[in-house]
Amino acid sequence: MIFRLPPDEIVFPDPSLAEEDGLLAIGGDLSIERLLLAYENGIFPWYSEEDPILWFSPHERCVIYPNKIKISKSMKKIIQSAVFKVSVNQNFRQVIKHCAGTPRKNQLGTWITTEMQKAYSKLHNKGFAHSIEVWQEERLVGGLYGVKINEVFCGESMFSLVPNASKMALIYLCKNLDFELIDCQLPNEHLLSMGAEMIDRETYMSFIKA
Repeated sequence: MIFRLPPDEIVFPDPSLAEEDGLLAIGGDLSIERLLLAYENGIFPWYSEEDPILWFSPHERCVIYPNKIKISKSMKKIIQSAVFKVSVNQNFRQVIKHCAGTPRKNQLGTWITTEMQKAYSKLHNKGFAHSIEVWQEERLVGGLYGVKINEVFCGESMFSLVPNASKMALIYLCKNLDFELIDCQLPNEHLLSMGAEMIDRETYMSFIKA
């Protein structure tokens, strides 16, 4: 059963009632209050420009434990070479803009709509959303952004304009910022190759509610 959210009340149904694909609810808005309530309950928005707002809560989450991230020998050499410089929260809007606009294999368009960009920029202005920027010769070439809930970094998206830039952002997040868990939401080969694993909702929520 997919729930329709009331327009005049900021509430969500029990996340355990989500469909098999994780779809839980439809409607509502992207206000700061609703977004924070969503993340605090293991829920996130994910939809295309032409769709209504869709809210998901997967029964299994793809996560990375920071101390388990896998760094290949070639990536270690790149880090040691200092070809990249990394910053935190220096250019959130450009990071989310690049995440929305960078073409991805087997993906048409983007789910990071203009509405989403505005909403997460507001979260950033209030100190809830954060970005990591990767620079090469003063040019922004990679990065990621997400939402901090307690000691969990709920990753939303990453981008790379040159090889290994997004890997650099993720490694920096794991090695230099004090999070107990990195939430990647859904698995892909890139994340799994770097040590991502699947955990059930109950385990995930134990970190969110800690």
